[in-house]
Amino acid sequence: MQANLGKSEIISVTGGIFLLNKFSFVVPLRLQNVYSSFLFCKFSIAKICLSKKNAYICPEISGRIMKIPTLYSAKRIERQFYTGEEPVIVMCSDVNLYVCKYMRSSATAYKLACELIGATLAKKWQLTTPDIAFINIRPDHWKDVYFSHSQSAPAIGFRWLDGVVDITPSTFAKVPATTKTLSQLMKIALFDFWVANEDRNANNANLMYDMTREQLVSIDYGCIFNTASFDYPLSQLTSTDTILWSGLFQHLFQGSDKHITFAIVEKLRVDYFDYLNQSNMTISEIVDLMPQEWNVPTEAVRTKLIQLFDPQWTTSVWKNFTECLTENMNNHEI
Repeated sequence: MQANLGKSEIISVTGGIFLLNKFSFVVPLRLQNVYSSFLFCKFSIAKICLSKKNAYICPEISGRIMKIPTLYSAKRIERQFYTGEEPVIVMCSDVNLYVCKYMRSSATAYKLACELIGATLAKKWQLTTPDIAFINIRPDHWKDVYFSHSQSAPAIGFRWLDGVVDITPSTFAKVPATTKTLSQLMKIALFDFWVANEDRNANNANLMYDMTREQLVSIDYGCIFNTASFDYPLSQLTSTDTILWSGLFQHLFQGSDKHITFAIVEKLRVDYFDYLNQSNMTISEIVDLMPQEWNVPTEAVRTKLIQLFDPQWTTSVWKNFTECLTENMNNHEI
């Protein structure tokens, strides 16, 4: 084990716990493989090469190895949604509610893998999306819930958000038609083109609006990679497959003008490649985070993630996004 810490000084290294000048790494994180990660301290960048199963990370470090908490159900399942993957609402050990998606059988949980990958990459893109956790639901907390599930595999939980409006064809008009919200929607749309998310469209926005923070909230990533298709190459979305072909986009676009939209596109062009660079650094970490109980082949995940950063794919994504945006702008002009 070695650590290069710039101006920060190692006071001691004991049992995998790094004690630095003014910092102690105290939050555990499982690491499956040996790899280097960068920890961004207030005063320096620390590169730590780990050969242990646990990394201990100071909570005051602003940019750190990805950590997803593991929580436990605190009481019986409170509610089930009878749509899509039939998620359940669970009160967890951190005294927060989570919307949990779970293994429906012993088969490979590709959709759960997509949820984890999509939520993690959305954070790297600085999209507003619920915090996630791995949730172990106690067997007795499944009582009176009548559907197939695996009790041994962790669920993936999305923290419940208060003060949000679920965006549907009948509620999208509640979203203020501002440059800010239009910019947010276009960024989410570009993200969807990149990860080939086939489940966010005119009839199913998979979005909420946070009334207090004035933010569009992105949810549901189970259908990225062309609906969890790990056996086939990525394929491009069409203009009618995306949220750009929706009443919400029309509502926000008509509250703006083309010059503002073009300015948003130009900023997105610059940010796009920055987001790609930031996301590319997380491939190994995402692979390591995948629960073994989900039975998802490690190499299948790694191969799919690598496809996202293929120059031919990233270039064609931008071209397709701008062409579909132009088509939909022309369709929605007053």
